[in-house]
Amino acid sequence: MSRIQQLFNRKQQHVLNVYITAGYPQLHDTLPIMQALQAHGADLIELGMPYSDPLADGPVIQQSSSIALANGMTIATLFEQLKDMRHSVSVPVILMGYMNPVLQYGFEQFCADAAAAGVDGLILPDLPEYEFETEYGAIIKKYGLDFIFLVTPETAPERVQHLDALSSGFLYAVSSSSTTGGNKDFSPVQDYLQRLQSYQLRNPVLVGFGVKDKASFEAAAAHSNGAIIGSAFIKALEGSTDVQASTRQFLAGILDH
Repeated sequence: MSRIQQLFNRKQQHVLNVYITAGYPQLHDTLPIMQALQAHGADLIELGMPYSDPLADGPVIQQSSSIALANGMTIATLFEQLKDMRHSVSVPVILMGYMNPVLQYGFEQFCADAAAAGVDGLILPDLPEYEFETEYGAIIKKYGLDFIFLVTPETAPERVQHLDALSSGFLYAVSSSSTTGGNKDFSPVQDYLQRLQSYQLRNPVLVGFGVKDKASFEAAAAHSNGAIIGSAFIKALEGSTDVQASTRQFLAGILDH
């Protein structure tokens, strides 16, 4: 059983997944931020691999990607930073990114190096399901990595079921068909999440895009297993000279520590 599955076996509600851009705000902040997230209540960490054309990301995460790339962050550098992470980080860790840099790195090599570093799963929004089923899924499975697909309010019920069957770890429910960040009214999202609940999915569901504070986290978690916070946390780190204090302060506002 993977670390992600163990997490959801142990904690089925209000699971908090926090997204950070690797190499932001400074190149070597990745591991200190991960350690602070774990220390102050994050259940799961989603590490964004910066890319110059991040299709699913809003302006805040795009900007953090640009800064991280300017700082010198690459996939090879990230794996170097993560090689000893399991000495200090025990929560599940997911890599989120795009196929182009992964293919340039070499897909199988990427999966092998991710697994060797102790990474638990992958989110690659631009990996189509057909390619996953015919080519890449077997490689991901070979290295014991979970793979998380995204669904939106517009995804047809049969396709939701299919993507759920292909996913392992959890299913990522995008709160609306837009990019990350922004101000979202969560009332229409509740209907969508209740609809997902009615499908009796195999995987737990985490809600992302627009979850930014305690109120939206609670609203998202009311009809799912938890939520993903990204842009709001990236904003909280902007210009920070003490990323661990900034992380502690941000999570205190979400989790009432």
